[in-house]
Amino acid sequence: MTAWRVIVLLAFGAMTASAEEACIKATVTVDQVREVAAVSPLIYGQFLEHFHRVVYGGIYDPQSPLSDKNGFRRDVMEAIRRIHVPILRWPGGCFASAYHWRDGVGEDRSGTYDKAWRVEDPNTFGTDEFISFCRETGAEPYLCGNAGTGTPEELSDWVEYCNLSIGKWARLRRANGFEEPRRVRYWSIGNENWGGHEIGAKTPDEFARFVAETAKMMRRVDGLIELAAPSLPNADWNKALLGTAGPYLDYIAIHSYEDPLWQNNDPAPYARCMKWSVNPEALISKTHDLLRSLGNTRIRVAYDEWNLRGWHHPNFTAPVADIPARDANDLNKTYTCADAVYAGCFLNACLRHADIVGMANFAPLVNSRGAIFTHKDGIVLRPTYHVFDLYANHALSKSIQTSTKSGEFRAEDADVTAMDAALTCSGDGRYALAAVNRHDRLPLRMTLRFPESSLSETAELWTVTGAYPDSFNDVDRPGDVALIKTDITWDPRNPVCTLSPHSVNIVCFTASGK
Repeated sequence: MTAWRVIVLLAFGAMTASAEEACIKATVTVDQVREVAAVSPLIYGQFLEHFHRVVYGGIYDPQSPLSDKNGFRRDVMEAIRRIHVPILRWPGGCFASAYHWRDGVGEDRSGTYDKAWRVEDPNTFGTDEFISFCRETGAEPYLCGNAGTGTPEELSDWVEYCNLSIGKWARLRRANGFEEPRRVRYWSIGNENWGGHEIGAKTPDEFARFVAETAKMMRRVDGLIELAAPSLPNADWNKALLGTAGPYLDYIAIHSYEDPLWQNNDPAPYARCMKWSVNPEALISKTHDLLRSLGNTRIRVAYDEWNLRGWHHPNFTAPVADIPARDANDLNKTYTCADAVYAGCFLNACLRHADIVGMANFAPLVNSRGAIFTHKDGIVLRPTYHVFDLYANHALSKSIQTSTKSGEFRAEDADVTAMDAALTCSGDGRYALAAVNRHDRLPLRMTLRFPESSLSETAELWTVTGAYPDSFNDVDRPGDVALIKTDITWDPRNPVCTLSPHSVNIVCFTASGK
């Protein structure tokens, strides 16, 4: 039995007094079952961009014996289905800001220069391939339109191509072999157009006007689509965007990467990652406060790019980009229990703020900083993959308000609470308590206080962890970080369980009103 499995199983054996003293103490209290909001399943979404091996050699590899007749990697699709990916954002990202969708449809395609990543894209994977991939895996397609070098008409024509039965572009889709409308519901007008790094960056007023006119045309084509536009927690940007385009929008899109590895691929150590693990909730709260200050109670947050690790692409805007250096993104040793714990804290923040977060997209899904790594003989499931497996299959549909108390520990120069928790329920007496132990070395002794309910005597504990904070999975060590189940028995009047160090957990139990 591996060391980390022993750690998990010992959590429910008899603990000596000295062992209990070595635990961090934490309490989760449910005063009464008070629902925050229904949880959007879209918070478990993923992201694909035409960057390095994410698409070509990732999900799409026609030359591989592991691919199907469409060129889609069968092992990748099986892994995606297992975690029930609800939505996939594509084609970018920065790539979208100079991408013209017409280059990637039909039989007559040729390669084009990708002005974002400065390589040639063959355009063999385009709109119809992407939507077909989504249909194969069960994910909703989420198309990100070109608001950099594109036009409102180009984006609205894309909606026509995908969703209408009449018109020039619908006829083109049918001629390309897709008789029925593709029914793409989710669309984004642009990507990070607030930033100087982005092709087609715009001022707040310029972008607000562009979004308003684009959204107007897109909705004239299909009034049932849902629209997002890129934002950031900046009053001037959002005042212009919402004041001009707000009536057309369903989401504003925010992004964050904590570990800025764009230029130097020197991943942060575990402690620094734990210090950063509180940042996504702070960004959600700041964005929510800004929306409310502008009088908006309808538009929700799409956190449609997030990851602990920033993508490595040195000299991105320099005269000569360092393309080969991007291979460093695929070093599996980079992705450790730190990435898993960060992901658990991120998803817990989305659950606690289910009233405002309507979508989130881990960036990316495959290769680079992704949850799945492909190689010629198969795939490696990185630690973050197992976190999505945990939440997608065991978290429930309603977010419940709780209060938590937890001991703290020193993470570099910051005091961080050891436990991060969120409670969900199904409405039929089933509960799932997501609880992260951020501490690198110490187990966490968690007490659940649920005074108005009668709890079951048994529960299931599902845990993602490894033997060490820096444990990782690779081709020759695919299971060093994994998801395991432990059946536990506790005192329903005083339920207590112990969480392993550097672990992400969900405790599944039942409860009924007294």
